[in-house]
Amino acid sequence: MDLQNHQTSQKLAERFEFRSILPEETDQAVTIEHICFPPNEACSRKAMTDRIAAAPELFLVAIDRTSGRVAGFLNGISTNETSFRDEFFTDISLHDPKGKSVMLVGLDVLPEYRGQGLAREIVRRYADRERENGRELLVLTCLEPKVQMYQKMGFLDLGIANSTWGGEEWHEMTFKI
Repeated sequence: MDLQNHQTSQKLAERFEFRSILPEETDQAVTIEHICFPPNEACSRKAMTDRIAAAPELFLVAIDRTSGRVAGFLNGISTNETSFRDEFFTDISLHDPKGKSVMLVGLDVLPEYRGQGLAREIVRRYADRERENGRELLVLTCLEPKVQMYQKMGFLDLGIANSTWGGEEWHEMTFKI
């Protein structure tokens, strides 16, 4: 990590607590998801609730130390698969706690916290944590306008994904951890 990123990381660590999600934060996560994604792309309340209940350790939340509220989060499910499919968004039974890959199903940062490096910091901390947990690969899908952002975070663009979630055309991206 270069000096500027290190300084940004330190400032964010002072402002935010980074940890797994708590069950009582489910409603906040659902609300944030619906702020960050249009209705055709947002995770349903049921899917989010099921995911939090089954794999809270695969959520990394950033809690604003001043307000105590969730400012953003990254979440996924682990599997031994290496390519993304839409069922990862809705079928928590695909979660394998011993899986070597994590299918990232949502990076959400509230608008008032954007532009400060928080998304990048959440992804960096998530990758570090999952490496320590024995994972080898992060996989996500994103729309064309977000490809460059994820590339700056270290993800490799594999091109158009085998995903039609929300009726959109997605790029599949991977990050070896």
